Amino acid sequence: MIKQNFKAIDLFSGCGGLTEGMKQAGFKVIAAVEIDQYAAETYKNNHRSVNLFKEDIRNLNPDVIKKILGKEPLHLLAGCPPCQGFSSIRRLNKKKPVKDERNNLIWEYYRFVEALMPLTLMMENVPNLADYKPFQNMVGKLKHLGYSNIKYDKIWIHDYGVPQKRRRLVLVASRIGEIDIPKGNKKFKTVRDCIGNIESVESTTDLLHKIYPKHTPKVYDKISKIPLDGGSRNDLPAEYQLKCHMKKNVGFNDVYGRLKWDYFSSTITGGCLSPSKGRFLHPQENRCITAREAALLQTFPKIYKFPTNINKRDIALMIGNALPPKFSKIQCDNIYNHLMDNLNG
Repeated sequence: MIKQNFKAIDLFSGCGGLTEGMKQAGFKVIAAVEIDQYAAETYKNNHRSVNLFKEDIRNLNPDVIKKILGKEPLHLLAGCPPCQGFSSIRRLNKKKPVKDERNNLIWEYYRFVEALMPLTLMMENVPNLADYKPFQNMVGKLKHLGYSNIKYDKIWIHDYGVPQKRRRLVLVASRIGEIDIPKGNKKFKTVRDCIGNIESVESTTDLLHKIYPKHTPKVYDKISKIPLDGGSRNDLPAEYQLKCHMKKNVGFNDVYGRLKWDYFSSTITGGCLSPSKGRFLHPQENRCITAREAALLQTFPKIYKFPTNINKRDIALMIGNALPPKFSKIQCDNIYNHLMDNLNG
């Protein structure tokens, strides 16, 4: 099969996880939009040929992208508009979404769909978004634009070779034929598969692999008491337990938890370089995972460049907010094949 020069755009690109997957699937990514300074710089360091717009998408006129396209069609418009108000963490013990101005960014995605009319769409987001009116209204408007073939579902990314227990919403749509969300290949990857053979933090020359939190002797002592390979704060002796953690029905049981070698990682979040934010302790060593290990658990290639001269909280947020490239590639492989079948058939 001869590879086609299918063009794609990445909205809300972050540091480039979605673009990395699109490129691996064979798409030519011609433009991307990202407002965050560090994420945009990281994106550009890894995807130099892409026209990157470092600005608020709400202020960007789609006509500037139309000029890049010229008379060529846009084959895929993909994006992950931030909708933190609908996330399960932000909505803990709440029935309604948390008010957050980013909840409306799905309409910016729609604005670019309406202006560019790509042949296919892909949108990824937090699972709870599917249950709310804004998303459902957008789906209705997409149908009126001519995207009669729309599918969306809440899926587990570990079914797609990503070593995380993480659920996401995926929407795909097409103007040229029936399309569906690909089934997971069930080729499960574990923590060991991703970081089991990485060099030690003492011997590495990879500066990103040297980035992890340093603690007080008291905290190191607590970490050393947590059983290896999957232990948690619940295994600690009573004198090491925080009073707030000893209350009944308290959430966040994973804090100060260790990853398990032969199982999935917990979700890699923006707090992935802090053991107090989740199950981010190394399975065997008495430390948190490093920034490189977090990126590998997100399925970024080991050669992917991240800045090492910024605050580790900013690095963690960038890595945690990214769409895993492996997951993106499988979704985009499906769309690429759909385009091949319907444009060349």
